[in-house]
Amino acid sequence: MLPQSHWVTVSIASQVADREDWHMAERCADSSSPSKFLLCPDDPAPAVVMNEGAASPFLLLGDHAGRSIPGRLGDMGLPPGALDRHIASDIGVRGLGERLSQALNACFVHQAYSRLVIDCNRQPGAPDSIPEMSDGVVIPANRGLSDDQKAQRRAEIFQPYHDRISSLLEARRRAGQATLMVALHSFTPVLQEIARPWRYGVLHRHDSALSRSVLDGLRLAMGDLAGDNQPYAMDGTDATIPLHADPRGLDYLELEVRQDLIADDAGQDGAAALIAGLLLAA
Repeated sequence: MLPQSHWVTVSIASQVADREDWHMAERCADSSSPSKFLLCPDDPAPAVVMNEGAASPFLLLGDHAGRSIPGRLGDMGLPPGALDRHIASDIGVRGLGERLSQALNACFVHQAYSRLVIDCNRQPGAPDSIPEMSDGVVIPANRGLSDDQKAQRRAEIFQPYHDRISSLLEARRRAGQATLMVALHSFTPVLQEIARPWRYGVLHRHDSALSRSVLDGLRLAMGDLAGDNQPYAMDGTDATIPLHADPRGLDYLELEVRQDLIADDAGQDGAAALIAGLLLAA
């Protein structure tokens, strides 16, 4: 596992990579060392930023909003339709984040790549950081990876995403701009044949005034269908909030939305209106 000090700050390696633009064309044309690099010129940048420099105190994050796969990995050996499922991305979060960004005039940062390539809300080296199986689906491209191959995914996908968040937070700090972090996630209505009745869930460690305010607002609107640390609890598996909010003393909200509620445009519109209202009230 990489020490936290390595991935809290913008790494020297990332700065060098930025300056040299990674020499992508040259490295991807070099078929003599096909495993030396992962991303090529046609692959998207890991961090996608919308509304950078916006005045809102809210910084919106989508760790699992993307579903891209690096070209070198092909289809990862996945069965047809796997990338449309919750195992590949948090369904609806990208559209929800874009709508909230517009409604709140807030910056939205999301990961372009699927959580099946590497999960950006897991500590590097955790068993589910690069999962070999997800909800019963085997991921052949993740089996038998060497330490170097795992480090490659961290260096080219995980690290640049978190470096981008760090650089945005640092720019806001220098500008004297207050920040409240809002991590957006979604959950499947049924997991392993167990129905999940909650419509929304607030994940926290009993240390967040923003989380409590939003949870109270959701409970007022829908009672027990708003989950308090349901269907997940914030624990040692989470990476993004502990990594970025904790050392900076920032308040946060980690919000889960049931996927059937935000699977289409209309649902995303309604959820964005509700969440934006609660955030502004908080």
